[in-house]
Amino acid sequence: MASVVSVTLSCVIILVLALAATSNPIQDSFYQCLGLNSKASPIPFSSCFYTPNITSFSSVLQSTAQNLRCLVPTVPKPELIFTPVHETHVQAAVVCVKKLGIQLRIRSGGHDYEGQSYTSEMEPPFVVVDLSKLRGISVDIENGTAWVQAGATIGEVYYRIAEKSKVHAFPAGLCTSLGVGGHITGGAYGPMMRKFGLGADNVVDAKIIDANGTILDRKSMGEDYFWAIRGGGGGSFGVILSWKIKLVQIPSSVTVFTVPKTLEENATKILYKWQQVAADKLDEDLFLRVFIQPANSTKKGERTIQTTYQGLFLGATDRLVQVMDETFPELGLQAKDCKEMSWIESVLYVAQYPSTVPTKALLDGKSTFKNYFKAKSDFVKEPIPESGLEGIWTRFYEEDSPLMIWNPYGGKMANISESEIPFPHRKGVLFKIQYVTSWYESAKDSVTKHEDWMQKFYNYMAAYVSKSPRTAYVNYRDLDLGMNKYGNASITEASAWGNRYFKDNFDRLVQVKSKVDPENFFSHEQSIPVQ
Repeated sequence: MASVVSVTLSCVIILVLALAATSNPIQDSFYQCLGLNSKASPIPFSSCFYTPNITSFSSVLQSTAQNLRCLVPTVPKPELIFTPVHETHVQAAVVCVKKLGIQLRIRSGGHDYEGQSYTSEMEPPFVVVDLSKLRGISVDIENGTAWVQAGATIGEVYYRIAEKSKVHAFPAGLCTSLGVGGHITGGAYGPMMRKFGLGADNVVDAKIIDANGTILDRKSMGEDYFWAIRGGGGGSFGVILSWKIKLVQIPSSVTVFTVPKTLEENATKILYKWQQVAADKLDEDLFLRVFIQPANSTKKGERTIQTTYQGLFLGATDRLVQVMDETFPELGLQAKDCKEMSWIESVLYVAQYPSTVPTKALLDGKSTFKNYFKAKSDFVKEPIPESGLEGIWTRFYEEDSPLMIWNPYGGKMANISESEIPFPHRKGVLFKIQYVTSWYESAKDSVTKHEDWMQKFYNYMAAYVSKSPRTAYVNYRDLDLGMNKYGNASITEASAWGNRYFKDNFDRLVQVKSKVDPENFFSHEQSIPVQ
């Protein structure tokens, strides 16, 4: 008991010394409040707080941010960044931010496309609670589960599972630096979803801090609350501390391949055929996505379009080739195109790491992509005709670095009810489109040029994608769809984005939000509103 009192006293002394060195009233009040509310686990002040007046602030702010567009000088910055090392510290932060009446932003991986976990388009001030030091992973192979803290990356989760078993896995994201906390709140799709569903479909428990600063699990939060956080988007219902995930069983060896096709190699007709088979005809053990981007033509000085087919098959090469010969012979896949490897090795392959990188690199948790970019998404229910594809090629030639990624649905995704969790994009969806355009400079004219191209291209695609509503993926946040400027959007205003992300599930999300956070403490530019 005496040691706890001693540590607590030393923490308070450090806080007092820190207050003497700063004159920012928000920072001062936040420090004092945390000191009073963190007695159970004192905060190591020197390694947990970063303010704009210290040299390490910028590096910490930028550490996991992918989109440099959200880090330019004109974008508002937080009053401070707090990196808790214990769950009780997060509790204290929620209590203190609420008392001070300021905004709270929670960051687990920093992948959010509009930077909502580390910046704000709403009225300042705000603080960022960065969960990157809460990354514990406990794998229980005997019971087929794992507890994973929100600050861990999905790559770390994959590695720790593979350490314990070569025939267990978890069906979640393709990008290994995704923070687990936010990733699963949006659904968490990946290359095994046609076999096992989303990451959020395979969550069996969770720990969350509610608007009162209370830590809840599935039993204490109730089934409606638990339903909402598995796909209802981050930042609306509380702070995810950890997920209990259900592991799935896989073969000890899987098969991967990559096959490129250019326009000169009949890419248009092959892609049209892919749309007809990728979701409804191909074996659910096969995930076959397509990257589409301009490339240099074989004719000197000319450009072409390259479609690159990347596949993961939960089985051996001979069965894969047979599946492809029967259902998609147009691609011309041969055994020599395929590589058999362990599932954990396939994680690096799908994430496009160089072949020389060891699997232990997954523990680094580092993003392989950092750039200025704008992204959007769509879901497609009918094959895009060849004339529509040719219109895409024409528009791609007008932009510097456009990219589309087509991810197939079908399989188990079509067999799970739209209302099972908030993620509604299930039966009838052939594939999801991710649009990205990226650039290398922050000048306003450059930003405007590329964003204008993206909007025009998005408008062109309207004829070929889902309608009433035109749907979108919540983990590819797009503020063009509508924005809550003051934290109190009406249901009508919020439906501009809510119906696109959640379809009919939006109404139930509003009901849950109104019950668990009636004061709308957890709010951001596209949060769920209260009634």
